[in-house]
Amino acid sequence: MLICSGATDRQVQAISGAVQEFLKKSGIQPLGVEGEANAEWVLLDYDDVVISVFQDSAREFYGLENLWDAPRMEIDENVTEIKKLSREMN
Repeated sequence: MLICSGATDRQVQAISGAVQEFLKKSGIQPLGVEGEANAEWVLLDYDDVVISVFQDSAREFYGLENLWDAPRMEIDENVTEIKKLSREMN
């Protein structure tokens, strides 16, 4: 599961759109997309990977990160590429 957020509905839509566009170039299509019109919480279902893109307030309200004890990887907002996972994620 990948969880990320944007400050506004337009940012959430832009993040969601960029993810879909990037994966589409590799021939990967989502099984489903929910929440794009409202853009408070957009869910992208890629079968083995589910991506949630929240507005900051919705992310705080739902607190998905706190539902289970799993390794987490914090990524700086200026990072443009992740070349390897942290040791905790392996």
